[in-house]
Amino acid sequence: MTTTIAKGLEGVLFTESKLTFINGTEGILTHLGIPIQEWAENSTFEELSLALLLGRLPNAQELAEFDADLKANREIPGELVEVIKAFPRGVHPMQALRTAVSHLGLFDPQAEETSEAARTAISRRMIAQFATIIAAINRAQEGQEPVAPRLDLTHAGNFLYMLTGQEPTAEQARLFDIALVLHADHGMNASTFTAIATASTLSDQYSAIVSAIGALKGPLHGGANEAVMDMLDEIGTPDKAASYITDKLDRKEKVMGVGHRVYKYFDPRSRVLRDYAAHVAEKQGKSHYYQILETIEKTVVDRLGSKGIYPNVDFYSGTVYSDLGIQKAYFTPIFALARISGWCASVIEYERDNRLLRPDAEYTGATNQHYVQLQDR
Repeated sequence: MTTTIAKGLEGVLFTESKLTFINGTEGILTHLGIPIQEWAENSTFEELSLALLLGRLPNAQELAEFDADLKANREIPGELVEVIKAFPRGVHPMQALRTAVSHLGLFDPQAEETSEAARTAISRRMIAQFATIIAAINRAQEGQEPVAPRLDLTHAGNFLYMLTGQEPTAEQARLFDIALVLHADHGMNASTFTAIATASTLSDQYSAIVSAIGALKGPLHGGANEAVMDMLDEIGTPDKAASYITDKLDRKEKVMGVGHRVYKYFDPRSRVLRDYAAHVAEKQGKSHYYQILETIEKTVVDRLGSKGIYPNVDFYSGTVYSDLGIQKAYFTPIFALARISGWCASVIEYERDNRLLRPDAEYTGATNQHYVQLQDR
């Protein structure tokens, strides 16, 4: 029997989905058939989250009820706040998030229920509470008291308020909202697949999401935007960017924020963020960051574009987050703040026709061996 191994499961289809479509060759990303550019321009994180959970565009009443539900569930148990405040200083933010979400499940009377109705109710609460948890972790790690959520702000605006203690401008809140929309779902990425794999055993929703957080924590998945900012700081000034990247490429070293497992053309999300990054950088007096990114993009595309290597969403997102006052260490938790919607929706969709995920591995070890007594080894 001839066995073909798909390294990294590349190109392997294991399920069907109506949520997200990606054409990496042409740089297309759609949710429910609607281009990501239209979601970013016209919608909100709240609407996209509900649309993913429903599998369709919600009507006005459904969206209003969902928005009210999110606001009503923003607070987290006081016991969890104390646990977060007791985390060791300097702990990895994703480690803290993973622990906090697992702890959150202890207070949910529905935590062990796995029906679609229960998973949906839990998902709505988690979408709301992720923002509160992440903001509380950030503040506690800085020795500050967590800020209680407000009910008069949008999901994005409330997060920025809880993070900084200052109400963001309408422009800042909208910019962050767009960033959340762009990251809300992205097909069968590693963390979404991990969430589904856990849920396929009929484990609970909290376990599935904690599994996804663990997968996202890896630098090959969630940490690239932080690495981009490190690269910009290392380059320093726009006039050094071209030679820095050329030297990297000559040494065949990876340029962070460039290239994607799926996209062989510009990541459409990066095209949306590029324009906002330019605007915010100019407004914040950090245009040198954007000028460095422009130079890196041109250098990389000139050298590697013919090989299908272009900037991805991480390339510009870090500068946007930085300009909003978010520390580099929290870029990956912000990713989780957005992706919680896609994780939950994908688990719910898969569970409607669930089959335990149980792949095989080709055995390449020894055969015809016999046990050797310990004293004879």
